[in-house]
Amino acid sequence: MTAMMPRGLLALAIGAFGIGATEFAVMGVLPKIATAMSVSIPHAGYLITGYALGVVVGAPVFAAVSARVPRKRLLLAMMVLFTIGNLAAAAAPDFGFLLAARVLTALPHGAFFGVGSIVAGGLVEKDRGGRAISTMFSGLAIANIIGVPGATALGDAVSWRLTFLLIAGIGVVAVAGIAVLVPAAPEHTPVRLAAELRAFTSPQVWLALAIGAFGFGGVFAVYSYIAPILSSSAGIGTLGLTITLALFGLGMTVGNLVGGRLADRALMPAIYVALAALGCVLALFALTMHNAVTALGTVFAIGVAGGMVIPPVQVRAIRAASQAPTMAAASVQSSFNIANAGGAALGGGVISAGLGYGAVSLAGAALALVGLGLAVCSGRLDRSEHLEPAATAAQVYEPQEPQPSP
Repeated sequence: MTAMMPRGLLALAIGAFGIGATEFAVMGVLPKIATAMSVSIPHAGYLITGYALGVVVGAPVFAAVSARVPRKRLLLAMMVLFTIGNLAAAAAPDFGFLLAARVLTALPHGAFFGVGSIVAGGLVEKDRGGRAISTMFSGLAIANIIGVPGATALGDAVSWRLTFLLIAGIGVVAVAGIAVLVPAAPEHTPVRLAAELRAFTSPQVWLALAIGAFGFGGVFAVYSYIAPILSSSAGIGTLGLTITLALFGLGMTVGNLVGGRLADRALMPAIYVALAALGCVLALFALTMHNAVTALGTVFAIGVAGGMVIPPVQVRAIRAASQAPTMAAASVQSSFNIANAGGAALGGGVISAGLGYGAVSLAGAALALVGLGLAVCSGRLDRSEHLEPAATAAQVYEPQEPQPSP
């Protein structure tokens, strides 16, 4: 293997780009959808909640299927389902149909990143698994830079239906890319579902999921309300908000790449550094949100720190699950969507209590620090049990000895 990342990672990154675009673009066209479907904006918000629940439910279901289906074939099937879901959303005749289409689109989200992480790790040398995973996840980060603002602008200028149609086109490109560029595993060894579920008897797997849920929840506590925060605190208008979203996405991209490299060098210290940095910048935002320049700079820093969390937590879940990593890796995406819902709920509760937007940022910092505390507990548990170095993402991808069917 050469120093250059393999082309198969590009196909996985395109799929990640499409998933990131469809998850967040709906937030930008929500008023258009509410008007077209004759529902209130809070009611239209169920499209966001429904998507998050679809991810939470779909991740373990598809991961269970992966025990019997070759990973490349499963990746193709999930992207086909993703494309169909977006086409259905574009053609939705009423709100109920659109909500069902959103849930359908969300079902493969978590498992795509879970299975894709393992496949990505298997495409490179064993000491470059974290960077391979971060390369795939860069598609998700880049979606926040150009995909979400672009799809939102298109929806505003033409039609929200065109937003979903465009994302469906990205799905078609991802299907073709995976089919051509991602190599099939030398052989597929069916894995017992019981073996995958057995991974959840490990406290370290649950700790990895909790680290993701609490740590990344701090990001969503603030990001969910970034528009009203910046509008009221710093007087930032529509153009400024567009720039802010792009800066956040750029920060996520940078942090994602840095986090992947740090994960390859020293996994647990990478998690400690990322969560500590995230807690600091979220707390700092309570002070900097009142000035447009300092607020934009801090939002970029929040994106960097948040992006640094994702690759090492994903690798940690894969390693903690040892030889049955698929379910655990997919469940990390469920934990991130729990972070989405939980962080937004916490931020909303703080606002409803009349504590102000600064308190929202401090609440997010507290969540990040809870994640850091859980990470420290996980690291200490490793040392107390005198664990051997865990397998890398590449190692768990390698074919294992056949297991008999149940």
